[in-house]
Amino acid sequence: MRRLRRVKIIATLGPASVDKAVVTGLAVAGADVFRINMSHTDHAGLGNYVRMIREIEVELGRAIGVLVDLQGPKLRIGAFAEGSAHLRKGDSFVFDSDPTPGDATRVRLPHPEILAALKVDDTILIDDGKVRLHVVEATPESSRAVVDVAGRLSNRKGVSLPETDIPITSMTSKDRADLEAALAEGVDWVAISFVQRPEDVVEVKKLTQGRALVMAKIEKPQAIARLEEVIEVSDALMVARGDLGVEVPLEKVPGLQKRINRSARRLGKPVVVATQMLESMILSPLPTRAEVSDVATAVFEGADAIMLSAESAAGQYPREAVATMSRIAEEVETDTVYRTIINAQRADAPNPTPADAIAAAARDVAQTLGAKAICAWTHSGATALRIARERPVSPVVALTPISDTARRLALVWGVHAVQTRDASDVEDMVQRACEHARIEGFGGAKGANDRIVIVAGMPFGSPGATNMIRIALVGEKKP
Repeated sequence: MRRLRRVKIIATLGPASVDKAVVTGLAVAGADVFRINMSHTDHAGLGNYVRMIREIEVELGRAIGVLVDLQGPKLRIGAFAEGSAHLRKGDSFVFDSDPTPGDATRVRLPHPEILAALKVDDTILIDDGKVRLHVVEATPESSRAVVDVAGRLSNRKGVSLPETDIPITSMTSKDRADLEAALAEGVDWVAISFVQRPEDVVEVKKLTQGRALVMAKIEKPQAIARLEEVIEVSDALMVARGDLGVEVPLEKVPGLQKRINRSARRLGKPVVVATQMLESMILSPLPTRAEVSDVATAVFEGADAIMLSAESAAGQYPREAVATMSRIAEEVETDTVYRTIINAQRADAPNPTPADAIAAAARDVAQTLGAKAICAWTHSGATALRIARERPVSPVVALTPISDTARRLALVWGVHAVQTRDASDVEDMVQRACEHARIEGFGGAKGANDRIVIVAGMPFGSPGATNMIRIALVGEKKP
């Protein structure tokens, strides 16, 4: 199950992938992490998915990550007396708290905190931006808006407010219940939807208490405005291009994707690029040329992971979508331009620590010697993350005694995680690093004496004590 690529693949589970044989096929085809979307999954379904993934993990002998994606607050308009209403450009339209069914002049907005937050000139987007209005009068009880982009509104369509700082938490009561269920099942990552401010992430981290790592989905302009602060408190980021492309002009999304990716890498946080990457493969066994280029762009940028949503959750060709994404990534990573671009994006860590210096040195030593792997002994995964941040030419083999750490690292660029007992002394550290490198296919072919670089901390078993680099030869296994 050793991958021939550095970027990881996340596959979303759903109606097309509820069968164990199908999910196993996705893992074999290239999925490293499975996403469970709580917008479409109940707690029983969550438990069934996690148990299935853990069984497949044992059968394949490879750590597999589980990412639970929380729904977040869904803002919606109320209902219409006739089920819908057509709004023409220039029409005046009122959003209020009156529960009476709406018509072509008004509709209920059942979120008093939103009505209180709206200001004159704020933009209101309905149904993923298909209808656009701007506010001309605002009171705590109602707001009158003028239609800028005409269209039909129907019952309970979604509302987006790109210019309004919404005074609500990103966690609803449903999200809290889903989070507790996810933590009880032992998931590895939790993604928060509609993050606006770093406090949204801190709130969830207080609830998880280290039982899972927290990923902030960047899909609102408010999060972009405080990006560095959000990255600082998050364990990882997702460029959620679907809602982001609704709340900001579409032409800005590619630039924001690059900015988020580079900012997160500088701070050593993994980044996932998501939404519509191979959208046509929901119905077709082959992607469009534009989709191939989109996936390739994310790989060239050095993203840690690329994600499939409906393609693997509800599409007709889930395994083919994963396999296609994997082939695109493998091809990009062998392109002669790839390494040049990856190296050009490298930036020094802010406020570097001795562990950061060791990680950078390991990258340089491995490249100078043409090492087959960098073997990192790690408890929390931080050492492997620091080395991955450097985007070394050599793959990173993370050796950890903790299964949760191995699974969490399944998301991280270039990391091949192996669960094993901790090293007892320096000789044991070197011997077993060589052994695992050979077993996992990173050196020691017949007649070869391949070098590996070993990174560890003394004293052994002390998290955060990364302070040692060793070079070792992985020879053919002795009889």
